[in-house]
Amino acid sequence: MSDTENIYDVMIIGGGPAGLSAAQYASRSKLRTIVLDKSKTAGALAYTGHIENYPGISGPISGKELLDLFREQAIRFGAEYVEAQVVGVKIDGEVKEVFTMEGSYKGRSVIVATGSMGRKPTIKGEAEFLGKGVSYCAVCDAAFFKGKTVCVIGSSEEAIKEAGYLTRFAEIVYLISPTPKLKAEGHPALVSQNLKVLPGHTVTSIEGRDTVEKIRLVDEAKKESELVLSGVFVYIQGSKPIIDFLYGSVPLTEEECLDANRMMETPVPGVFAAGDVRCTEIRQVVTAVSDGAVAALSAEKFIHHRGRHKYDWGK
Repeated sequence: MSDTENIYDVMIIGGGPAGLSAAQYASRSKLRTIVLDKSKTAGALAYTGHIENYPGISGPISGKELLDLFREQAIRFGAEYVEAQVVGVKIDGEVKEVFTMEGSYKGRSVIVATGSMGRKPTIKGEAEFLGKGVSYCAVCDAAFFKGKTVCVIGSSEEAIKEAGYLTRFAEIVYLISPTPKLKAEGHPALVSQNLKVLPGHTVTSIEGRDTVEKIRLVDEAKKESELVLSGVFVYIQGSKPIIDFLYGSVPLTEEECLDANRMMETPVPGVFAAGDVRCTEIRQVVTAVSDGAVAALSAEKFIHHRGRHKYDWGK
């Protein structure tokens, strides 16, 4: 395959409602489209158990089921879907590049639709030891902890999956859940012999000298304890835009959200933003879907150097 054939028209980072609706519109307009999604089970919609106000559904549906429908429709229109963690981008040229742990992808435009479940460091020592034992990506950093003891903080299915991945490298993996129950009890990863689950525990501090050496915890009865370990993988969700992989390459607003106009265009030519990553006042599935559609329309206009947007996608 030639270098030209290897270049996508639209690369979408994020597989939530904004990203998948963008994929539907872009792929149906015959643009070569790829969705790079960290996980099918991560994101605000995937965690939602009950939706009944989305237009067109005949009855209550889970967020995961609705997301599956979006994904299937996008793929049916021709979009490629790859489950991969994006770790960096190079978007200042005419051809943009998106880097994942499995490889890189090149394209003429990028739509960032990663949502806003990120967070600022909240655990004592978390910021100080970032890159020195604290990580937010097991796939990225697991190999550094071969034969060592690590922990994963979180109760989501994503946290469980990442803990399971770490068991292939670390000698012992503690899954520390702030809640008494995990959100995906019975997950296959939980049967790993070197995975130990600590439900109802909160990590109060991460400590060490040059690198992480131990953590302090408190259980529901306020009993304190500590664990000696080398790595801490944090999977606690927040409400900040997930944009760490951009490394400042796209301007932000004062609220640290992606700066985009009403047509989802950022100040970087060929780069668009859609959904909660823009920190919109109203955060609903239907508004995220709208953003995704508009972003795809704008990407199509950008790629074909149109003066106006294309509206009749069926022709």
